[in-house]
Amino acid sequence: MKKASVILGALLAGSALAACSSVPYAQRLRERQAAYAAAAGAPVRHFDFFTLYSWESLGDSQLAVYTRPNKAWLLDVSPHCPRLDYSNSIAITSFAHQVSARFDRVLTGSPVPCVIERIRPIDMTRLKTAEREQHAITAAPRPAPAG
Repeated sequence: MKKASVILGALLAGSALAACSSVPYAQRLRERQAAYAAAAGAPVRHFDFFTLYSWESLGDSQLAVYTRPNKAWLLDVSPHCPRLDYSNSIAITSFAHQVSARFDRVLTGSPVPCVIERIRPIDMTRLKTAEREQHAITAAPRPAPAG
């Protein structure tokens, strides 16, 4: 009985935290896409790939892949990549420790792999600057109480 109430409490707390966001998901996603696009450089043919440090889905046709904490790539994949926007894990094909545009794929657990159409390096300094600007808080003094 106690275990069930703990689980229920955790679920309610998670729901409450999810509801706290004042910005709708679609708007946050557009802001993230814009920040990554602004920080992305010119397309490259391939990048060195030894390990997948982290990744972030930016919808169903784009993702950011981090190969190190401060080294990231913006990948445009075949349109409407199945499960990309909600998958918990991905895999990326490579040959000789290189991921190549139009040759390698993103695997999401779907039977249909997603072809990597374009690869762009991400300028991490520009991305972090854009993130700081998005999270900037404008402070103003409270008006004096009346009376």
